[in-house]
Amino acid sequence: MAAISAVFLSLCSSGDRIAAARQLYGGSYSLLTHMLPRYGITTTFADVSDLEAVAAACDGAKLLYCETIGNPVVTVADLPSLAAIAEAAGIPLIVDNTFASPILCRPLEHGAQMVLHSATKFLGGHHDLTGGVLCSSSAEALEPVKALARALGPTLAPFTSWLALRGMATLHLRVARSSDSALVIARVLADHDDVESVNYPALETDAGHDLAATLLGGRGGGTLGFSIAGGRERAARFQSELRLIRPAASLGGTHSLIVHAASVTHTQLSKDELELVGISEGFCRLSVGLEDVEDLLADIDQAMQRSA
Repeated sequence: MAAISAVFLSLCSSGDRIAAARQLYGGSYSLLTHMLPRYGITTTFADVSDLEAVAAACDGAKLLYCETIGNPVVTVADLPSLAAIAEAAGIPLIVDNTFASPILCRPLEHGAQMVLHSATKFLGGHHDLTGGVLCSSSAEALEPVKALARALGPTLAPFTSWLALRGMATLHLRVARSSDSALVIARVLADHDDVESVNYPALETDAGHDLAATLLGGRGGGTLGFSIAGGRERAARFQSELRLIRPAASLGGTHSLIVHAASVTHTQLSKDELELVGISEGFCRLSVGLEDVEDLLADIDQAMQRSA
């Protein structure tokens, strides 16, 4: 959030407007809807898959902001098309690439001007640091952000930076393992009687399957979403019965973590807003770690049975 805030505050002034994808992390959504308006910066949201709506939102905006894979419904953004829209509007495309990591996608290669990562997640990879990273192919583009960082102080501590660099040494191995396991789990959940829907880009029936093939190398990342029949109460019972998978709001690390989106990561959204982005009362976000996939499936199965 420090990196995201630094970008918005360095590129926008009072009276400016941001164009943003509707499918965003709850903290980003809250920043755009509740905090930045206090400083005269407003936001127009559009469904990231509705390119016409995105283009309309970009008219007169200062920048276009999206996530490569939207949190938590794992919607894949058509980055080349979004970059073309931003270029036509004369504004930069800023991409949060946390869910994909540089292993699956490098948005700068698809027309983005700046790329953000939560180093807390896949880059660090061990659930032991908190940090954000901002990348650009242009040193000049980063100067306003660096100036703001000097004034407000959102900079990483040295030890946190060391932890992130340590984690990045195994990033390619961890992302491949978690992506492979996530696809196996997604396929099983898609056939489960107690699961209403599954969101995972590499799943053959997913709306983002073609984009995953072209932008993500055919993989879907280590995070998937699914809606449990029975709503919020059933989802709570299910999570309480899990023994190997842990209920926690982070992702991208060695351990598998699960979270109920409506009550934890996206509490900032109203009921109507949750429905608008596809978050149901039973929607859970599962970050798949490095455990044996058969152990994870067994844990999910027993929790499904006990929570029925």
